[in-house]
Amino acid sequence: MTPRPIRKLLVANRGEIAVRILRTCRERGIATVAVYSDADADALHVRLADEAVRIGPAPSSQSYLVVENVLDAARQTGADAVHPGYGFLSENAAFAEACEAAGIVWVGPPPAAITAMGDKTEARKLMAGTSVPMAPGTPDAIDDPAEAERIAGEIGYPVLVKAAAGGGGKGMRVVEREEDFAGSFERARSEAQSAFGDGRVYIEKYLVGPRHVEIQVLADAHGQVVHLFERECSIQRRHQKVIEEAPSAVLTPELRDAMGAAAVEAARACDYVGAGTVEFLLDADRNFYFLEMNTRLQVEHPVTELITGLDLVAEQIRIAEGEPLGYGQGDLAIWGHAIECRVYAEDVPAGFLPAPGPLLRHRPPSGPGVRVDAGVEEGDEVPVHYDPMVAKLCTWGRTRDEAIARMRRALDEYDVAGIRTTIPFCRTVMDHSAFTSGAFDTGFVGEHFQASDLAPSPEAERTALLAAALARLGTPPEAASETATRATVPASRWARRRHTGA
Repeated sequence: MTPRPIRKLLVANRGEIAVRILRTCRERGIATVAVYSDADADALHVRLADEAVRIGPAPSSQSYLVVENVLDAARQTGADAVHPGYGFLSENAAFAEACEAAGIVWVGPPPAAITAMGDKTEARKLMAGTSVPMAPGTPDAIDDPAEAERIAGEIGYPVLVKAAAGGGGKGMRVVEREEDFAGSFERARSEAQSAFGDGRVYIEKYLVGPRHVEIQVLADAHGQVVHLFERECSIQRRHQKVIEEAPSAVLTPELRDAMGAAAVEAARACDYVGAGTVEFLLDADRNFYFLEMNTRLQVEHPVTELITGLDLVAEQIRIAEGEPLGYGQGDLAIWGHAIECRVYAEDVPAGFLPAPGPLLRHRPPSGPGVRVDAGVEEGDEVPVHYDPMVAKLCTWGRTRDEAIARMRRALDEYDVAGIRTTIPFCRTVMDHSAFTSGAFDTGFVGEHFQASDLAPSPEAERTALLAAALARLGTPPEAASETATRATVPASRWARRRHTGA
């Protein structure tokens, strides 16, 4: 493959990941194009790009998910490459094919690899021809409820009924008893149809108390495949990650090597090129099982960057340009420990419900070993139409204890007003003995956390009401911020007092 430098790259995304990609492009001297919906006309990613093109109304189904609108923007601006980020069209094989057909470089894996790994039943079939371990389950989607119930009995309860398409915990049901199977099976099919337009489901053995450990892989177009070690992603709510770290606190060097080798084999099995992630479940006896492969950049990729020194977006671009990796597995090593807390605009006491609104104050922490990937700035709005992520807060330390201590400090200093966020929840996790000891699994939130414990104080409630009132009156963000500050303690200070008993 002859290297082909990218001159102008269109980012087919929004929010923090669009900002993240744009900044790497600027460092590499690549001109950039942003796309935006009506809700994002003045968004940070639009302000940072060299050019910006409107692609439709606020709903993503009429803008960010419309392939032709994104391709029109690329043609209009002369972009010779497209980076899809994560979410939206990032794992849409038809979009990748359309880009290639238009002569536009697709900064992602081949469409065939996206197709092969995007359908979980097809991925299981593919892995069956390798030595990659898998949990017992059906090789194909299953439609007959009676046959499905018979197979579930053979596998042994508890089992998982899972959507064959999509992810994010949608179309997934844990079934503990035979008498609950029929209802759970139908609900999973209904959820899958609603979320993905595909009601197919399959059955898999449910592992009790597993850890969610994933392996980052990079593959070039010249046959070189490496892994960049693991990320621990077991702290989740509604089957969605909220805190991640690298490396895992429980992997031995031998287990790390075995999981890395399995991830590389999985990537080779689908002729993968680019950055991807192979996800595994790790049981209490340290046996690991293939879960799925995400054929895109992961939200939590910064922790891998912090422990390896690599810029994964830059690596994606180099690979898409046809460059060889230029290093092998033996050249890679883990350097220190990194943790990521996802800061969402969510009402935690209400069950992590989205809580979008005006970001009247946004003053992230800083200092050595602290990284903040934000898609918004003070004065911006967290829109109701999309994922309510505000930022990803990452810390690095020479040891896990140092990274945790730095994260505590960073969370205490993170100053936000105008919206509720997951910062108090993240602070609680950093103090919990199950987390600090490393003795946790995917059931952490359900076992150790009560949302009511983080109900805001009367002072915080008054601050939120005041900020909302000022926003409705059109008060400038800085004035609203100053008034809210005088009214009560900032949210981060409140969080610290709640957790220290001060």
